[in-house]
Amino acid sequence: MTERATDPADPTEHHRATDPGVVVVVAGAVYDRGRLLAARRSAPAELAGRWELPGGKLEPGESPEEALVRELREELGVEAEPGERIPGEWPLKPGYVLRVWTARLLSGVPRPLEDHDELRWLSRRELDSVDWLDQDRPAVAEAALRLPQAPADGAHD
Repeated sequence: MTERATDPADPTEHHRATDPGVVVVVAGAVYDRGRLLAARRSAPAELAGRWELPGGKLEPGESPEEALVRELREELGVEAEPGERIPGEWPLKPGYVLRVWTARLLSGVPRPLEDHDELRWLSRRELDSVDWLDQDRPAVAEAALRLPQAPADGAHD
């Protein structure tokens, strides 16, 4: 009998062995035509006006990917397909961690339906043009590394 060592750098380890006392918040790095979708919070008051990657809490019995699909449907009115897990997890507040997946739109046009009052598609050069929530900044930096080059944008960033 051999015991397999866990590799903390392996993104699958993080959602296999979740601390039951930690609430996982999933977010989508939604890409389209070389741009990343940013959502401006409208609530709660302490977060209103700041920008984030859209998503929400993992519900009991859901996989993180199922939660992401549900949250993007509820918050933005779109159907999306989760892609790769972006390495890392980021503390949001005590007892909450953020985990991010890339996502591709399958259908629908994103609209701010819940918790947001504005959406913006940002190119790589525009990512610093919004006031990201502090907790989302490292996730956005990782998402930017995976941002496809825009087809009509011949410039190199």
